[in-house]
Amino acid sequence: MASIDRLSDYQHSRHQMVRNQLMTRNLKSPTVLEAMRTVPREKFFSEEMWEFAYEDSALPLIEGQTISQPYIVGLMVEALDLKGGEKVLEIGAGSGYAAAIIAQIAEQVYGIERIPALAERSKMVLDNLGYHNIEIMSGDGTLGYVQEAPYDAILVSAGGPEIPSTLKQQLKIGGRLVIPIGNRHYQRLLQVTRIDEEHFEEEVITRVHFVPLVGEEGWHEQSDSHSVSIESSSSSSKSEQSAKQNAPSDTATLIAEAAQPIDSIETVDLNPLLDRIGDAPVVLLGEATHGTSEFYRFRARLTQELIENKGFNMVAVEADWPDAARIDQYVRELTTPPSEWRAFTRFPTWMWRNTEMQEFVKWLRRHNGIQARPNLKVGFYGLDLYSMFSSIDEVINYLEDVDPEAAEIARERYGCLTPWQSDPATYGRAATSGEYERCEDSVVDMLMELMEKQTEYVANDGESYLDAMQNARLVANAEAYYRSMYKGYITSWNMRDSHMFDTLCSLLDFKSQNTEQPAKIVVWEHNSHIGDARATSMSARGEHNVGQLCRSKFGDEAYLIGFGTHEGTVAAADNWGEPMQVKTIRPSMEGSWERVCHDTKNPAFMLGMRQPGSKILRQRLEEEHPERAIGVIYRPQSELASHYFQARLGKQFDEYIWFDQTKAVTPLDFEAMQGMPDTYPFGL
Repeated sequence: MASIDRLSDYQHSRHQMVRNQLMTRNLKSPTVLEAMRTVPREKFFSEEMWEFAYEDSALPLIEGQTISQPYIVGLMVEALDLKGGEKVLEIGAGSGYAAAIIAQIAEQVYGIERIPALAERSKMVLDNLGYHNIEIMSGDGTLGYVQEAPYDAILVSAGGPEIPSTLKQQLKIGGRLVIPIGNRHYQRLLQVTRIDEEHFEEEVITRVHFVPLVGEEGWHEQSDSHSVSIESSSSSSKSEQSAKQNAPSDTATLIAEAAQPIDSIETVDLNPLLDRIGDAPVVLLGEATHGTSEFYRFRARLTQELIENKGFNMVAVEADWPDAARIDQYVRELTTPPSEWRAFTRFPTWMWRNTEMQEFVKWLRRHNGIQARPNLKVGFYGLDLYSMFSSIDEVINYLEDVDPEAAEIARERYGCLTPWQSDPATYGRAATSGEYERCEDSVVDMLMELMEKQTEYVANDGESYLDAMQNARLVANAEAYYRSMYKGYITSWNMRDSHMFDTLCSLLDFKSQNTEQPAKIVVWEHNSHIGDARATSMSARGEHNVGQLCRSKFGDEAYLIGFGTHEGTVAAADNWGEPMQVKTIRPSMEGSWERVCHDTKNPAFMLGMRQPGSKILRQRLEEEHPERAIGVIYRPQSELASHYFQARLGKQFDEYIWFDQTKAVTPLDFEAMQGMPDTYPFGL
């Protein structure tokens, strides 16, 4: 029975993949979509990787190769314009997955794979799945397979410096060749149609990132390197010929020369960093994990300096608004007694309930305690949107005090959400089926009414109005968020980060309008939220984030600071909702940004990247390498698939803070509140 249930789960995942990853991106070919629904992608991985098979990303294979993102496979096969009955050649067969997709439509597929072990494994998988119209062989794919030429279509699943002339000649007149062409970091995906014996028509489909097309008419592999190091063919540009020299060890040397060492978090001179931040009123502080002590302690130290020396008056964190409001009340001595520490009692509790954070909160309360006027005190706010039902309570409680009649209306409007209080995610399933459509209008109406009465309510108590207004906005956005969870991860990710950005902007606007001080805010969130998404593989998936939105709105007035580590320990869980463990972080992978920083032999440093000191270093920092991200869930056994993505560090951040060896945060003991909904559905 268990195996049947598992099979059913994977079939469901395939249909979800087609609907959420392909159809929403305008892939329309019925034959391609049906092939993607049919081929069991998990079978092309080792079993421990099956759980990631239908994620919207490329995944690793042996020998540094990858299996492409499902959307890219679908896009490339659709560009071949297959009708059925064709003979197709695939170059860079890899796992065999794309060949299986093509074989669902075409009559015969010939696949060439450069790496013998990979070719043998793909043969075995395809034979086991019953694909008898696919022939996989090992060899130089850039030379094609002349024995069966010409071909109706040719698909190249690796990036070359130019279109191999041999492949063009093996294409039938009227046939199509789809191939990535560019440098080793980025390529343009081309659709090439053969018009006649001499003429070919090219059309650019999109920008992509593929492993290199190695061979006689592609890149040449150097045998003296453990990783794939490539050099250009004679026809490639001088810039491509010099790119091969950008070895990680060379980049590490340049970083070591430009970086400022950190001897101690408590004593390091932060003035050079403060000078680089300049007058920027928005400073975003990241973290490569949600459970590393050094990241919290350095953020606390830098935030203290920004508050004391540059007049920053708001701290906003990746946390629920009502929970952060409890801390805000404490640090500004509003209503909560100093001894009360009851916020952040739902999973992942250690993310904010830890001794490192407690020390910062104590400091912030002491700092605010010596301020001459209340409006000089620094506020503490939450940007996230998971506290839908806590926020409903806060809105109603506020209206009970200022407008009891409006409170009754709020109870009625929010009433449709009540059945789902124990599990808001269930609301998303019901809403997408057409039930409870009135909830969307109700929560938006409540928000609009609060906005319309702003003048009246602010006159009574501006701070309380801000709190109620933000809670009402959170409920409206959270309702939409839970509906979006069942339409696709990208939609929900973008809605979440848009909400956090809108909250940040609302705080800046409120502070500007209600105090004499300039509004200045420090944001604490994960690297994946505060680094510019356009410099990472997130952008190719259609995702944006807070960092990208801040750069678009504020330009250089937003300063983005990322963090990284090589190895150590981290506080994380195996799965969502499970107990926290102190886990060992695996040493960073070869070729990653973390390994480059480790190779500097500098145990800790700060690196300014807007003007890094040399043109060569700037160029190196804009190259693409894997980067690691660990959220509240850490799975070392599948780290390459679940915790690495591609990034251009110098475009992603303005500054990078490095700690080679790190340790886990120390969680605070507490008695968890009972009956509160666990509303956090994903890992980061």
